[in-house]
Amino acid sequence: MKPSQFAKGFKARPDSTSSEKRTALDRLNAIDGIVDIQHAGQAAANGRSSAFVAEDPADVNSGPESDEYRTWRRANRYTSGQVIELPLKSIKPSPFNPRHFYLKTSIAELAVNLAKQGQQQAIHVIPDYESPGTFFVSDGGRRVRALKEANKDTVKAVVVDLPIGIQSYKLGYDLNVQRDSQTVFDNAVVWRRFLDEQHFQSQRELADHLGLDESTIAVALSIAKLPENVMHEMVARPDRFGSNMAYQIARYHTARGSDATLRLINKITSDDLSTRQVADIVKGRASAQETPKTPSRQRYAQRLEIKLDGIAVGDLKSYGEDRLELRLRGLSREKRDALLHQIELMLQPVDAEK
Repeated sequence: MKPSQFAKGFKARPDSTSSEKRTALDRLNAIDGIVDIQHAGQAAANGRSSAFVAEDPADVNSGPESDEYRTWRRANRYTSGQVIELPLKSIKPSPFNPRHFYLKTSIAELAVNLAKQGQQQAIHVIPDYESPGTFFVSDGGRRVRALKEANKDTVKAVVVDLPIGIQSYKLGYDLNVQRDSQTVFDNAVVWRRFLDEQHFQSQRELADHLGLDESTIAVALSIAKLPENVMHEMVARPDRFGSNMAYQIARYHTARGSDATLRLINKITSDDLSTRQVADIVKGRASAQETPKTPSRQRYAQRLEIKLDGIAVGDLKSYGEDRLELRLRGLSREKRDALLHQIELMLQPVDAEK
């Protein structure tokens, strides 16, 4: 499916009687460019009309919406923005989910919290019109997994009017970026799949649709060449393995393979290696068995403390055979200039003094 075939999104307006509902839908409508109002008569990707229909007097609280959503909403007596409970078994992942990696420890921790506190925030779901009674997750995949882990049967949800496609992906992606939960490894796997399945014909086209630099896409696709078990080792430490570090790891993996790469990842974590140090290892300037060390400062041979009226104002250090270092502070302008003059006289060639 080409990008031009993706259905466009629609803005869903919240129910004005509930602040919780407003909050859930406001988060949707706050993302610029995610949901664009379309002109009447435009066809959707599935061949059915997704044009807006005129507001029905009986639906004074509903905003512009697609034909499919309005039909579903009326059949289920649903008000836009309403928080409802749905069976967990009716919820399924979206094929355009921006997340690929979910840490078991993170899901387990959230499951414990949900078991104690209950679900405080509704997820966003999109009806699967071709499979009535089921819904795609638009936002909240982690909560769905945690609720299942906590052996819950239902989930609080807001049903939104968005098509499954790049619009729903971009919505989830932007929300994850705002929460700082979207990783370069999620991007690597999902963007690679987008290109493999020919949703986009080139890196440039993908970059344009996401509003990113093409170089960002290129780095992610390089990282996508890593096996998932290698990526899993880095997903848990986004503070240590950002895009630049992961890119160096991908280069190292190409040359050395998985086992050596896993050892390097462990060394990065244990020895707190910088991206520059890892780049030196990749280029062969340093060994992965030994931590590259930043050259230490040369130790002085002698140090003379300089005092003025009994107060230390600096020091004079000698290094090796031919280096002196003078540091002074707190001098008056007159004393500083006089000292500079004396040093200049001392450094003048002998012939110049005659």
